[in-house]
Amino acid sequence: MTIQASHFTPEVMLSAPRRSPGIPNASGKLLLYTVSTYDFTSHSKTSQIRVLSIPDGHSHLVSEDASAYDPVWIGEEEITYFKPNERGCTALVNQNVFQAAESAEMVQFFAGSLANAKAKRLDNGNVYFCCSAPTTPKGELYWPAAEPKKHSSAKIYTSLFVRHWDTWASENENSLWFGELAKRDGKWAFESPGLTNLLANTGLSSPIPPFGGTGDFDISKDGIVFVAKDPKLNPARYTKSDLYYIPLENGAASKGKGPQMIKTQGLRGYSMSPVFSRDGKKVAFTRMKSDQYEADRPRLLVVTNISDLDSVEEFAESKETAQWRPDSVVWGKDDQVIVAAERHGRVSLWELSARSLKEGKSKALFQQGSVSDAKFLGDTSTLLVTSRSRIENSCYSILNTQDGSVRELSSSSKRGKSFGLSRDQCSELWYKGAAGYDVHALVMTPSNFDKSKTYPLAFLIHGGPQSAWMDDWSTRWNPAVFAEQGYVVVCPNPTGSTGYGQDHVDAITENWGGTPYEDLVKCFDHLEKEVSYVDTKNAVALGGSYGGYMINWIQGHDLGRKFKALVCHDGIFSTLNQWATEELFFTEHDFGGTLWDNRKAYEKWDPANHTGQWQTPTLIIHSELDYRLPISEGLAMFNVLQARKVPSKLLMFPDENHWVLKPENSLVWHREVLNWINHYSGIAKDAALEAEFEKMHV
Repeated sequence: MTIQASHFTPEVMLSAPRRSPGIPNASGKLLLYTVSTYDFTSHSKTSQIRVLSIPDGHSHLVSEDASAYDPVWIGEEEITYFKPNERGCTALVNQNVFQAAESAEMVQFFAGSLANAKAKRLDNGNVYFCCSAPTTPKGELYWPAAEPKKHSSAKIYTSLFVRHWDTWASENENSLWFGELAKRDGKWAFESPGLTNLLANTGLSSPIPPFGGTGDFDISKDGIVFVAKDPKLNPARYTKSDLYYIPLENGAASKGKGPQMIKTQGLRGYSMSPVFSRDGKKVAFTRMKSDQYEADRPRLLVVTNISDLDSVEEFAESKETAQWRPDSVVWGKDDQVIVAAERHGRVSLWELSARSLKEGKSKALFQQGSVSDAKFLGDTSTLLVTSRSRIENSCYSILNTQDGSVRELSSSSKRGKSFGLSRDQCSELWYKGAAGYDVHALVMTPSNFDKSKTYPLAFLIHGGPQSAWMDDWSTRWNPAVFAEQGYVVVCPNPTGSTGYGQDHVDAITENWGGTPYEDLVKCFDHLEKEVSYVDTKNAVALGGSYGGYMINWIQGHDLGRKFKALVCHDGIFSTLNQWATEELFFTEHDFGGTLWDNRKAYEKWDPANHTGQWQTPTLIIHSELDYRLPISEGLAMFNVLQARKVPSKLLMFPDENHWVLKPENSLVWHREVLNWINHYSGIAKDAALEAEFEKMHV
């Protein structure tokens, strides 16, 4: 289903179908995906599992059970997926994609919550199946219904983590569960010993929370690789995670052979995205050097022989000071390696070769928007690429890696037309930054843009801080939503942003309000002097997380006086409060040590030191489940602004975390944000808002 819209609004964006990356079957003829839609009229969500024919582009429904999730191929025309029930149990179901949903059969029922399914078809027709699940210290599936009734809600801790992202820590941790599926008398079932806990009694946990999933492990016909945090180090203060290999034999871990660590000399940071080569003899993955720096440069590594776990080499492209930042890998034939890597506001595909690790030759293959996934079609040199852009929320393309040709298979929004958007609205600019080199910014204009007219500036500041604005789709910070209100939207990638070389990233360390702020000042100056269609006299600025920190820093400095209004989402009131966060390794790294060892660095860049200059109207948004930046930060901002009689508003969500994800809450977020900035920029005055703030000065 395609939503047709003459005007792109928050309602249109939030109710548009959301498609998963496509998963091709073994022959490369069928593509499996899910799609979900939210209806603001019925206040309900619908979900479907669908299959698309790659030769003719026709799509058909497989299941519209809203509870079904994580479908994977287990045969040429057969899939399996999970279905939960209200008691915390999960059914593993299998279905032929060309038969009615009623024909689906249960493979097995589990007392626990299973997720992150991954399957590997074997030569004999059987299937290795692996998934993750919360697991008790005894190594059993965690089933809440089996817990004894508690008469107190108290939580007691003697070590970190106490809480992470939006969840208080418990004794249960993620584990990988593995089994071999076989078809007997037309029915799928697990071979003995069934689905077993691969990490029992190892002290290891995978996937790594809060965002780890199927990218944290991979399966071959001979073994499984996975990443896990070092159990000897405090996970709140260190990022160190290692890559492990478990040999498989007769549908289970080889007897007497537990997880074997793959050592990487001199590299002690995050290990990520392990993936086997087609023959299962090699493994590619990324690893960082520092064990306290989550934004360190990922090194692209390969285990050249899985039988020799010391045979780890680094790609020459990874050793150089390259502008691109590797994210994930897919293996082709003859050791062809395709890398998804971030560069200059996009995630593109690059071709390398594991046979020439030291040559340092890479070739750009796909540079349209941002790639979210890529998989080879059967035993060919053709890739199915899932990508997004600022006007497109899901596009499936066919990429020929031999000649570089690209054919669009399916665009969810008809290249933006369904939203009333077009590529003509998307541009970019480079300007001279504070350090003397050019800094990049993405730009988006209204669909009715006329270069001879002027439009208020919406200045978006990204979080991280080590991240970047991308030519990508978002339902949280979508430039098109602001552009269609009548703004020219500018999204700078100042010092600290990724995708422009590691030096640009590292320069923000112990420098939060320094060069990054100056880069933003210079961007504003460039727009004011060089871009005639931008109305900087009616500009507004918005930011979340570190972007919210920067909103508060701007508020207390000269740049703050150039904006009519500000929006601070989940920001930082005081850097001295950063030890109330959960991932302390981030705070220790970015501020050059602990609060007691390097207090001056925390104090130097503390927005609270400049509250005496706060005077620009500000909308503050914070949520109670935000454990990264606790809600007290937002309350402190609001208290100061109210005490200073600065027009201000607090929007609070009791059931959201660092991100506002629930559709109804997100709609409120967008309405409040747009009403706020539109009022102060002059796009649409709000009489009720004006009257409310007049009372402050009575």
